[in-house]
Amino acid sequence: MRQSTKTGNDRVTIAQVAREAGVSKTSVSRYLGGEFDALSVQLREQIGKTIARLGYQPSQMARGLKGGRTRLIGMLVADILNPYSVAVLHGAEAACQKHGYTLMLCNTGNDEAREKQSLAALHSYSVEGLLFNTQGRNVTPLRELGQASFPVVLLDRHVEGCDFDLVGLDNVRAAQLATRHLLGQGYTDIALVVQSLFGVSSRQGRQAGFLQAMSERPGCHAQTLEVDLDEPGHVATVLREFFLRRRDGGGRVALLAGNGMVSLQIALALRSMKLNFPDDVGLLCFDELAWSPLVGSGISTIEQPTYEIGFTAIERLLVRIHGERSMRREILLDGKLISRGSTAAVADHPERALSARLTEKISSSTYTSHSRA
Repeated sequence: MRQSTKTGNDRVTIAQVAREAGVSKTSVSRYLGGEFDALSVQLREQIGKTIARLGYQPSQMARGLKGGRTRLIGMLVADILNPYSVAVLHGAEAACQKHGYTLMLCNTGNDEAREKQSLAALHSYSVEGLLFNTQGRNVTPLRELGQASFPVVLLDRHVEGCDFDLVGLDNVRAAQLATRHLLGQGYTDIALVVQSLFGVSSRQGRQAGFLQAMSERPGCHAQTLEVDLDEPGHVATVLREFFLRRRDGGGRVALLAGNGMVSLQIALALRSMKLNFPDDVGLLCFDELAWSPLVGSGISTIEQPTYEIGFTAIERLLVRIHGERSMRREILLDGKLISRGSTAAVADHPERALSARLTEKISSSTYTSHSRA
């Protein structure tokens, strides 16, 4: 037989294997498809040796398309910069590896046009199912997938009018847990700091849990502060205005950050105002981040079971891929409170996190609203 003529990055084809082995392409296809009964022992050996010599590797994509299976799963995340997305991805990848699937990731950047483009790209690869962490506003593509009975599992965020399974944190209970901890530590003036609530069910759930827990203590003050992380200085400006409004409240002030990215911007904003926690303000944050134990006396957090969310979501999606057509399921997992110094109790510290003292420090500081926070 002739030596292989493959050079550089050329991919060996079935036609080349057939030519080198001196057999038909049909025989090679039968060999690759495991139809050994249709081939003589001599042909099987001849084809096998030629494949090994040429280093031929069949296209799994092409074979999957031919058999109606690609073993590809698509995953769309609203913001890959969010530590939550990366943490969930780890669990999803582990589940895919366990079950012999490959995960294809697309980051939509909270942009409707990119979300649409990503869906089209994943469709072109014939993914068998989809994990979707939507930006929550453009629901038309998802509704179309639902009408086509395409397997989809939502991550953490509901989509109005779409009957898909959902796996995520029990946001209401987690926010109640966080708020009750702050109340139990003696804080009475508490603000939930979140990005835009519009169209994002996870943030709305956290607000609902926060307000429910606060309603259990009528003498305490609750406020939701919506912030824009893309606008330099906005977090610091919003917080300063909140602190000054509480000037005459006489309460103990604490902040509940809606996610990890908000947590970071709050920490930077407090630093720009020369404020410290827990001396000037209590602080509790959604998402356990690597730096949470390292800042000051440590930042108290609500740790999400992100790995379990990703792993469970893939396993739920595979059930749908394999044909289950039962009613929609919602799998909500519990968060875990990690208490650190940023929410230290105020009972034995007359000046700790006191609103009057806090506003005095702000008023006498050289703070500028143009500080980047």
